[in-house]
Amino acid sequence: MTTVRPDDLTEVLNALDSDDSATGPEGGSDNAVVARPLKAAPSVSDSIFRSGSFLAGGITVAIMLAVGLFLTLRSGEALSIAGLSFFWEQEWSPESGSFGIVAVLFGTVSIAVVAMIFSVPLALGTALLISEIVSPRVRSLLTTLVDLMAAVPSVVYGLWGVFFLQEAVIPVAQWVSAYFGWIPIFAVTDPDGARLTEAGAFTSSAFIAGIVVALMVAPTQTSVMREAFSQAPVGEREGALALGSTRWGMIRTVVLPFGRGGVIGGTMLGLGRALGETIAVYMIISPIFTINWEVLSKGTNSISALIALRYGEASQFGLSALMAAGLTLFLITLVINFTASSIVSRSRSGAESDG
Repeated sequence: MTTVRPDDLTEVLNALDSDDSATGPEGGSDNAVVARPLKAAPSVSDSIFRSGSFLAGGITVAIMLAVGLFLTLRSGEALSIAGLSFFWEQEWSPESGSFGIVAVLFGTVSIAVVAMIFSVPLALGTALLISEIVSPRVRSLLTTLVDLMAAVPSVVYGLWGVFFLQEAVIPVAQWVSAYFGWIPIFAVTDPDGARLTEAGAFTSSAFIAGIVVALMVAPTQTSVMREAFSQAPVGEREGALALGSTRWGMIRTVVLPFGRGGVIGGTMLGLGRALGETIAVYMIISPIFTINWEVLSKGTNSISALIALRYGEASQFGLSALMAAGLTLFLITLVINFTASSIVSRSRSGAESDG
């Protein structure tokens, strides 16, 4: 057996290095090493796609900034006269110089909170049913029905709420008030504080309007959550089941953690629509301009309903006041959306799952 010495290996390597340097590009060798660029030139289709994406994003941001600028300029006159009292004054009488946003803002938030209480569990359960429980054929049918519900006009929901849902919900509201009226928000009283039980005191409330809005936003929330759940890795699902987990255990440890971002995004998307819903709320509520802490009792208001109610008969200064109300709702919606984006970015779907 021949033994190779280290000195022999060193001589061979030096000879190879000298050959490579001698037969480089100047030597005309076919085996010359040529540096290849690390960055390939983009194709025409990639360039068109990238330019179109930047253009679409720029147009969207420009439109949003234009809307904010328009509302700011048009509301400047009213805000300069009302001052900071605009944010705590309950009355709405721009012609007399006494107007504020606090009452309608409270009504807007109360309706949206009631809507989220009903819509989020409904949307979450429906999304899990579609993505995890039913067969593929039934899944396709339910997905189509949910998408069709999201396309129903809001005026249809409003008519349904006025002529059917309100009559059906009033007995439920009376029962809640009778057994939980010791909680201030569930009490229904007159101005003197006496308990009211007749059906007329429970109509056109934030509770009924919130249920209608919940049914309007639930399909959108369901679609977002369903898409997030359906992207959960099949390997992790099968691994959990193979280790003896039940179906609910697999959903709890794999699907729900993976779809956390979708749940948050769908909830915030529904909240943004609930805050800005106009026609359905306008058809159901009985507008008032005082803070009503009793969500089951008659009378509430919202910013969008206020604008729809007063826009046609408003004076020039009244329009400026309505623009100020719209600017407030616009800013609130932006804050909610940016908050949701930051939460979702920190909780990306699939980032982690419970072991």
